[in-house]
Amino acid sequence: MMYSRELMDDGREMDAGRLEERLSELEKLAEDLEGVPDSEVVGILDRAVALLAEVNARIEAGLSEAEGEARELGDLLEKIDFGPFDAALEDLEDLEQPSGGPGGG
Repeated sequence: MMYSRELMDDGREMDAGRLEERLSELEKLAEDLEGVPDSEVVGILDRAVALLAEVNARIEAGLSEAEGEARELGDLLEKIDFGPFDAALEDLEDLEQPSGGPGGG
């Protein structure tokens, strides 16, 4: 699998755009409920429930995708040997400490 930030950002921006559209439509439906006859309330509520289901499905899909990416990154990190890096940090800390040790001088 090849990482492409551009592809990932475009997909997320598109999903975010769709979610914004759905939320705007939900806001409009809420406003419509104020002045609509009782006979039309059920239809508006049905549409609102459908929109909420779609928003929920998209959010769940995004969370699932993020979990998959986190698992992949975790798997990659487990394969990396940080020993040389840790040793270099220890050497750097040794160089930064005063020659008399901690607190000594």
